[in-house]
Formats: sequence, structure tokens, C-alpha cells
Amino acid sequence: MLRLCAKIVADTDLYETDKEVQNLIDWVCLSEQIKENNNTIRNLTGEYKKIEPDCREGVRAQLDRMKELCKERNNLYEKQNDLKGQKWKIEKSLKR
Repeated sequence: MLRLCAKIVADTDLYETDKEVQNLIDWVCLSEQIKENNNTIRNLTGEYKKIEPDCREGVRAQLDRMKELCKERNNLYEKQNDLKGQKWKIEKSLKR
């Protein structure tokens, strides 16, 4: 269809002289561009869907590791507080 439009534009003066021909050719060209864009969108979406699960798994693994680190840190804070409390008791008993 595009080749026909190109031939009409190249070989005749209909595009310049006939508004209906101009509109039809513009419509065909725009329709083809829309079709190409839709194909590109589909290809990009397909590629995204192939990549997405691995990315999510990587992020999920990192988030899980971060949770583990926070849990370990919190446990160490609690132990530190317990140790400080024990140290304080010892120091208090030594002062007597």
C-alpha cells in the first residue's frame, strides 16, 4: 500500500491537486506508522517480560538479604544492651 502511495506521489500531481487523494495517502502513511509503532511496542513488551522475572528475583534476593542483615544487626544491638547491662551491674557491685 505504501509503495502505491509513493508511486502516486512520485508519478502524478494528484497529491498536490486532489485533497481527497492527499488525505487518503496521509491516512495510509499514518496507519503504517501506527502499525510499525505497535509492532515495536509489542517487541519491547515481550523483551521486558523476558527480563522482568530475573530482575524481580534479583531484587527479591537482595531484599531478603537486607532483611537478614537488619535482623542480625537488631539481635546484636539487643546483645550489646544485655552486655552493657551486665557490665553495669558488675561495675556497680565493684564500687561497693
